[in-house]
Amino acid sequence: MTAFTVTYTTRAGRTRVLTLEAGSPAEAKRTLRRRGINYSNLTRKDGAAPTGPPESQGRWSRLMESPPSVKEKAVFASKLATLVNAGVPILRSIDLIYRQQKSPLFRRALAAMIEEVNQGENLASSMRLWPRVFDKLSIAMVEAGEAGGVLDETLKRLAKLLEENAKLQNQIRSALSYPVTVFVIAILVFLGMTIFIIPTFAEIFDQLGADLPVFTQMMVDLSKTLRSPFSLVLVGFLMVSAFGAKTFYDTPAGRQRVDQLVLRLPLFGDLIQKTSTAQFCRTLASLSKAGVPIMMSLDILTDTATNSIFADAISHSRTDVSEGIPLSTALAMKNVFPELAISMLIVGEETGNLDDMLSKVADFYEDEVSSSVKMLTSLIEPFMIVLVGGIVASILVAMYLPMFSVFEKIR
Repeated sequence: MTAFTVTYTTRAGRTRVLTLEAGSPAEAKRTLRRRGINYSNLTRKDGAAPTGPPESQGRWSRLMESPPSVKEKAVFASKLATLVNAGVPILRSIDLIYRQQKSPLFRRALAAMIEEVNQGENLASSMRLWPRVFDKLSIAMVEAGEAGGVLDETLKRLAKLLEENAKLQNQIRSALSYPVTVFVIAILVFLGMTIFIIPTFAEIFDQLGADLPVFTQMMVDLSKTLRSPFSLVLVGFLMVSAFGAKTFYDTPAGRQRVDQLVLRLPLFGDLIQKTSTAQFCRTLASLSKAGVPIMMSLDILTDTATNSIFADAISHSRTDVSEGIPLSTALAMKNVFPELAISMLIVGEETGNLDDMLSKVADFYEDEVSSSVKMLTSLIEPFMIVLVGGIVASILVAMYLPMFSVFEKIR
């Protein structure tokens, strides 16, 4: 037995040190986890190097590192599934993926996982030490796969699930990025013409003694305002407003109000509802097929839901399910999920084929999302063209209107 010195923080925020005897660092870590102790440092009493959680060292210098994307995690799961299915030992498989990994944070996580697994830890436990890299969904499915001896099949399901989630996210981004990009370009065009072009015409009209129409005078006054120091005050106000909106959204009540408002938006609200429903059904089906208990699955779904309204509905449904209420009934009472999805879930529960029914619901709503994105793009595109054209036309009209009075004077 070896003596280890453990440094940890209590729930009251106080730092404590205890001595623990164990046969190996891995055994010491398992003992600490069973006791519910979140340690910050674990060192052998003989002065060996610390073996604490990897992210606790150099934390401040690594805060700017971005966590891996859903696509990167899907690639990891797919590669690992292929290697494990080919009979490559898990330790060797992780090492091969580590050598190909480009992300610094992901590389450090894989290096630490190699050390943990080499010391006797299972794959899920080593992943759990890196919450910035592996989410609860991935950890739960890997843990279920290890327990059932079907890790390769579970990893394949995880890879497919992550790929589907990444596909849905890309579709939403494509639906939102186009109007946002065009709107930003329209604003920049308007500001450029107002600040740089209108003053030139205004000076010419002033020299010719032309009488400016009301609309032209408004545009000239706006140009003067944007070129004055008051514009800095306006920019400051917009920045403060954006910061205030971000702060408000970061609060639970603020996020709930905004997410509720988003769901009520025409076109976009329906798209987000379909996306959230597809993600819920696909994830629950994958977790259920992997052997994850329903209560744990609902916990994971609550954490991974992107819309707080759906997260609250799933969380409350979990409470109802724990009291013996069927999942479809619990979800129906929340009035968040579409009626068609609830009806299909009822059929799945009645026939005892809930997993396959969830997959079919997910397929249906993923197709609906694709169709909605195409329709939304086709509707927004002409509107944005009219918007940009209207902005340019309004400035041109404002500049050409005074020319009529100039022509009258020339005559």
